[in-house]
Amino acid sequence: MSGPVVIEGAHIAPVSGPDFPDGHLVAVDGRIASVGPGPAPELPGARRVDGRGRLLTPGLVNTHHHLYQWATQGMAQSATLFEWLVELYPVWARIDAEVSRGTALAGLSWLALSGCTTAADHLYVFPSGRGDLLAAEIEAAAQVGLRFHPSRGSMDRGRSEGGLPPDEIVETTEGALRATQDAIDAHHDPSPGAMVRVAVAPCSPFSASPRLMTQAAELARAAGVRLHTHLAETLDEEEQCRREFGLPPVAYAEKLGWLGPDVWLAHGVHLSDDALARLAATGTGVAHCPSSNARLGAGIARVTELLRAGVPVGLGVDGAASSELTPLAGELRQALLMARARLGPTALDAREALRIGTLGGARCLGREDEIGSLEPGKLADLALWRVDGFGADVIADPVAALVFGPVPPLDLLLVGGRTVVERGELRTVSAQEAASAGAAAHRRLLRGWRGDERDQRPHGRRIARDSVQ
Repeated sequence: MSGPVVIEGAHIAPVSGPDFPDGHLVAVDGRIASVGPGPAPELPGARRVDGRGRLLTPGLVNTHHHLYQWATQGMAQSATLFEWLVELYPVWARIDAEVSRGTALAGLSWLALSGCTTAADHLYVFPSGRGDLLAAEIEAAAQVGLRFHPSRGSMDRGRSEGGLPPDEIVETTEGALRATQDAIDAHHDPSPGAMVRVAVAPCSPFSASPRLMTQAAELARAAGVRLHTHLAETLDEEEQCRREFGLPPVAYAEKLGWLGPDVWLAHGVHLSDDALARLAATGTGVAHCPSSNARLGAGIARVTELLRAGVPVGLGVDGAASSELTPLAGELRQALLMARARLGPTALDAREALRIGTLGGARCLGREDEIGSLEPGKLADLALWRVDGFGADVIADPVAALVFGPVPPLDLLLVGGRTVVERGELRTVSAQEAASAGAAAHRRLLRGWRGDERDQRPHGRRIARDSVQ
């Protein structure tokens, strides 16, 4: 258990209420004991942190990621989502536990350095006989020290069944369900303050059969865990859902039992008014991934309308192969800019963006009672940002300095009161070790692959749209 920590003199943005321009926060036994204006009370033996010139926020929450994709950054640079998937599936088919651990160590370290204290990951590629990929990334998360929500993904629709992935990387329906239950039994921790919570996550309507989607939802609810999948990311997906199932994506998901307060969906870019209303009525959350959506040309999610309707919205950096080296804190700015590009300068403000990246993400993961805001009794998952540097020192509002500009230096990151980052440096693992692990995973994944040179050309190869429909 971490010792007591006192931060004082900082501008505190609790997210749950008004800011404290010169405030204090006290953390004891990994939880927030007090937060408010003015100096902190005396606490003998506490570590005291000078917060002057700094902004204190809740730790950021990443609600959608594919850590294994760290190894395939910079590929398929001019592809649509379906083209990108068809190009990269054969590479990902080579993944093993060593690659999974290396990419997770690199990706989670990168997230920590951008203010993330809780990360969800969606791992859905499980080639046979490659070791325990999920356990490998859970071990990496423990090493970095982040709160981790691994989603055990699955695919049972290969190309021979009308899906996108090659047959050799999909599982049988029964095998996927059995492995998902095993992952819950082995790793899920429902206790308060848990560091690991497992979710059930068939990949998407174009790679998971209706039977897998339906039975996975039943399995998750019987086990008391959350559900996650991709939905409504592209117009190609909308066309395919209508053609195959006679329904748009959200209506199809509802038919399969995939809407509800225990579900959060990745992307939600192409939502009709009716679909948006169904998400709001059922309490279904959305992981907004603005940089990835832009990188793949998928579109801009209707974040303003989702928020106004009361839909839980969190932020996600998505896989590094579709959002190269995106810092989670940078997605605050991207979310704000994308919303304003659609609807004008009042579409989203700085504090709304911060709320999406913290308490909104906590709602998506079902942990709003524990993380996402700075309140007594909540976990001491905190980010302290320097906002007194070149340029930021002329912005009167520290939250605007965090959201509108480049990501400011991270002075301190605590997870449950434990130091993960200090003065911009990782304290739990070596940054060099993490970077080397990610690079080694890249080399291992691509070593000897026949498409190595072709697929790393500056613009990648293009896939004819007809080949993925």
